[in-house]
Amino acid sequence: MLKQQLNFKLSQKLSPQQIQLMKLIQLPTQAFEQRIAQEMQENPALEGGKDRTEEREDSYEGEQEYESDAEKIETDINIDDYLSDDEIPSYKLSANNYSSDDEDKQVPYASGTSFTQFLMTQLNTFRLDEEQSEIAEFLVGSVDESGYIRRPVIDIMDDLAFTQNVYTTEEKIEEVLELVQQLDPAGVGARNLQECLLLQLERKSPTAEVQLAIDIIEDAFELFSKKHYSKLQHKFNITEDELRNAIHEIEGLNPKPGGTYSSSTRMVEHVVPDFTIRIVDGELELSLNGRNAPELHVSKEYSDMLKGYKASKEKTKSQKDAVLFIKQKLDAAKWFIEAIRQRQQTLLVTMNAIMHYQHEYFLSGDERKLRPMILKDIADTIGMDVSTVSRVANSKYVDTPYGTKLIKEFFSESMKNDQGEDVSTREIKKILEITISEEDKKKPLTDDKLAKILKEKGYPIARRTVAKYREQLDLPVARLRKEI
Repeated sequence: MLKQQLNFKLSQKLSPQQIQLMKLIQLPTQAFEQRIAQEMQENPALEGGKDRTEEREDSYEGEQEYESDAEKIETDINIDDYLSDDEIPSYKLSANNYSSDDEDKQVPYASGTSFTQFLMTQLNTFRLDEEQSEIAEFLVGSVDESGYIRRPVIDIMDDLAFTQNVYTTEEKIEEVLELVQQLDPAGVGARNLQECLLLQLERKSPTAEVQLAIDIIEDAFELFSKKHYSKLQHKFNITEDELRNAIHEIEGLNPKPGGTYSSSTRMVEHVVPDFTIRIVDGELELSLNGRNAPELHVSKEYSDMLKGYKASKEKTKSQKDAVLFIKQKLDAAKWFIEAIRQRQQTLLVTMNAIMHYQHEYFLSGDERKLRPMILKDIADTIGMDVSTVSRVANSKYVDTPYGTKLIKEFFSESMKNDQGEDVSTREIKKILEITISEEDKKKPLTDDKLAKILKEKGYPIARRTVAKYREQLDLPVARLRKEI
């Protein structure tokens, strides 16, 4: 037996437009500009630049001559919905929150030869036979961006046979590798850090300090890396001053010889801040980067097509099909312009709330004045979803008087101090960093001692928490912070 009944069901579903808006909000400035360019390429009804409003003053005279029945076609499109005396988007009539005189600095990209090409050029200075040349080029191609060859010789020998049809021996590869290791910068072609340091030391003038440094790296590398200075003094029967001079020679070496060349020629991705915060007369002033407020408008040509259809006495099927196409493009263009307006508003509202929440920090730049702040704090303040705040915080940068910062850096969990007040974990990390920087490097503070010092300063946290914060600050344990 069939039964029919009526049920009411309330569900929340994001429309395709809402999903696209969330994606727009998440985009940083450069990706946002690329998205606009893509939309303009795909939708000819969307145009950039300033409207030629003076050409449109008499655009739509006499539109009322047509009856309402004539304004609709069988697809139920109201032409007047797309024809208006005011074609300037509303968002263009309000302040864009940036000055037209602001300088838009264009940073040129670096250019030049790659690190591999730089090494290949140097190979031309050696007299090599055909086999040696092929091995040398393969070895240079195996050098990573740090300057190391991290693959075992036996694997390189197999690859030469399978990919280059070069059948050779480990001994010949070792011989050619010694030639490659003579290339600049010193240390290139090393297979590990120990070999890299030795290659650099061997190019130095043979002084007593350099020779001692070579002996330490060659015969006591593990003791050196673990900073067992007393054992090194005993092993080599040297004074503390002699050891200090040798270590000074080692500390002047480059553990990543390829990094120096690569960093000077690498295509650098420059961060474009989405917001700017300035202090004007003791007050904070927030502005949105002008590149996030593009000038877009609906194409005049597409509007003219609709006018032509409306004015025609006889409407053919092909004209109706064309109007359907135009309607889709105009709808998409209008939605995109509205989405950009909503994006601007969302970015400004969110950043404004963050700025006022962290008012003391933005006035002073002292990280110890950062208040505990989680996504929900800002979401509740502006009446938006936590996910929206997260999209803004995770991908946007703000230019402050203290440098360009990623917005998510201002968020942190809270902990209770000895007064029962909530303090930011960023504040504790900053105090921990300062404490370690001011310690006696001959007797660095252990995590236990650091925990006691923080407790004395009013932050009762456990030793394991100190260790976690220290690791997050990328600071080594006490033994590795020791200096002679």
